[in-house]
Amino acid sequence: MSDKTPSRSKGRPIFTGWKIVGASAALWALQSMLWMQGFGNLAVQLRQQYGWSKTLFSVGFVATRAGSALMAPAQGAALGRWGTKPIMRIGAVFVLLGFVGLSLVQTKTHFLLALAVAAFGMALAGFLTLTSAVVKWFERKRARALSIQTMGLAIGGFAGPLLVVGFGWFGWRPTMVGAGVVLAVAIVGASSIIGTDRQTSEEPVDGVPPELVEDTPRAEGVTDTHFTAHEAMRTRAFWMISLGHGSALLVVSASLAHVALYLTDDRGFTASQAALVAGLIPAFQFIGTGLGGYLGDRVNKRAIVGVAMCAHAAGLLLMTWVDSIVTIGAFVVLHGLAWGARGPLMQAIRADYFGTSDFASIMGWSSIIVTSGVVVGPLVAGLLADSTGNYQLGFTVIALLALCGNIFWFLATPPRLPAGKR
Repeated sequence: MSDKTPSRSKGRPIFTGWKIVGASAALWALQSMLWMQGFGNLAVQLRQQYGWSKTLFSVGFVATRAGSALMAPAQGAALGRWGTKPIMRIGAVFVLLGFVGLSLVQTKTHFLLALAVAAFGMALAGFLTLTSAVVKWFERKRARALSIQTMGLAIGGFAGPLLVVGFGWFGWRPTMVGAGVVLAVAIVGASSIIGTDRQTSEEPVDGVPPELVEDTPRAEGVTDTHFTAHEAMRTRAFWMISLGHGSALLVVSASLAHVALYLTDDRGFTASQAALVAGLIPAFQFIGTGLGGYLGDRVNKRAIVGVAMCAHAAGLLLMTWVDSIVTIGAFVVLHGLAWGARGPLMQAIRADYFGTSDFASIMGWSSIIVTSGVVVGPLVAGLLADSTGNYQLGFTVIALLALCGNIFWFLATPPRLPAGKR
């Protein structure tokens, strides 16, 4: 076999980038099952036991996500200064403390405090940290890498009902302790792989030497110039991407916080049935992630995102306005496919446009804007549900706002290079 063949010879080590993708996907699967999807399942248990309002759970969901966003710029700077591994391991400690605190909840204040501690730990070991670790290893295969990573999110969400099974077998309090231990151990273990630095490894981007890279066109806006966070924030693209991403998360965050409550309160489902329906969404998210990863390195990413935004809105409107099990199924399919397809591409577009050297800081500042969707979605759904007696008005407003988010993506064209780097 020629020395210049790009095929991996027998016994050649697996590219470290793919190892990081695999470790991130596995960790994200656990986080999705026990934290992201787990919040809705825990909310049902607490509402049944204590009768707390939907608005309280909305506030809890929003406050933790908003807190994570506000700390993101500092987290991005810390990742650049100290690296991934120590940040993740600090996160593991707070995750364990937070989940143990949630298992001991007796009052609303206690619930919100424990939730905040757990959220702090999950932020340090979660989205920003994992995504910034992956993007540095890929360019032409960036959409595929981020999509494979995100498949873990879908797999974990599909396994979400297992948490409800644990509630039934062991009680929700012991189950939350066990979940915290599992997550903390997994974060510490995964940090050794995910924290590998590409520069010191001397492996090429995508695992392929530059002279052997296929002669294929690069994605829209891919640049060899690396923007600083300050330079990126001075571009229109930064703000349009951030606002467009936040628009998509209106539907995602509202569904994570409220679908289980909507199905039990408005549709008469049992907690187990609601958990099963919510758990089906990630099955289609998984399919959408694979589709988005395949197309994202071949087709204009913004066009894929636009179609996905329409699907988010259509699914939520169908479920809200047509009282049928079929429309619940339509929401599951459309929302799941849209979430899977567009999520990784939004991260890939940022790396394509602004480079990867300061990606963590750029994403950190962007997260403050993106969190507007995370905040508004659950709050609108919860407040309007409590005031009107059902979720119809709140879900309709959220769907229409998400649909309007396509305007931002239309305007999110590649930025001009900063002065001095042209």
